[in-house]
Amino acid sequence: MDWEINSQFFTYINLIFSSIGTTLILSITSFGLATIAALILSFIEVFSSRPFSKFVEWYGRILRGVPLILALFIFYYGLPRIGFPLPPIYSAIMGIAIVDSAYQEQLFRGAIEAVGEKQLEAAYAIGLTRWGVFRYVVFPQAFRIALPGWINEFSIVLKDSSIAYAIGVVEIFTQAVHIAQVIADYLKPLLIVSIIYLGICYPLSYISNRFHRKLMEMGMVGG
Repeated sequence: MDWEINSQFFTYINLIFSSIGTTLILSITSFGLATIAALILSFIEVFSSRPFSKFVEWYGRILRGVPLILALFIFYYGLPRIGFPLPPIYSAIMGIAIVDSAYQEQLFRGAIEAVGEKQLEAAYAIGLTRWGVFRYVVFPQAFRIALPGWINEFSIVLKDSSIAYAIGVVEIFTQAVHIAQVIADYLKPLLIVSIIYLGICYPLSYISNRFHRKLMEMGMVGG
């Protein structure tokens, strides 16, 4: 019986690896959309008038208080009720992107505010617009400051993508659960998935720490 279980597991294990592409597509796409939204929102919060700034501030507070699985359920089960059905993977992408944009906005806003006020005053003094100040002065420096946290945020999104299991997206965690049900053994498939996540996230964490140490040496961030 043990031999049959192991034989079944090695027969199905390729299904887990074949789902890595879905996990990466889901993670990278939702993370990219969240980054674009977060950059726009952080610009609005820092450089716009008070009403717009307050709107972005409350947008972030509300979404950071919403469980990710609730956002996925709203897109997958809620939108069809008003005539906008989405396939599971698109619902997952939109749900993860919107929630993560609130966290990334906070990350970029803090990095923008870390840029020296005197640099902003000098940029305005030579005639740059708010967009020009953001594009040529603030963004290049702020992105370097935010880079370690931004890389770590991708690791979080990658791991959170497993929540898409709840709405039927077949990524590596979903595939592992299906295999576990077939072979009646949850330990081996879930261990393989854990190793896959670790194999992706550990190098990202290492790179993030290297960037952070470099920024500390440059005096751009604290310890």
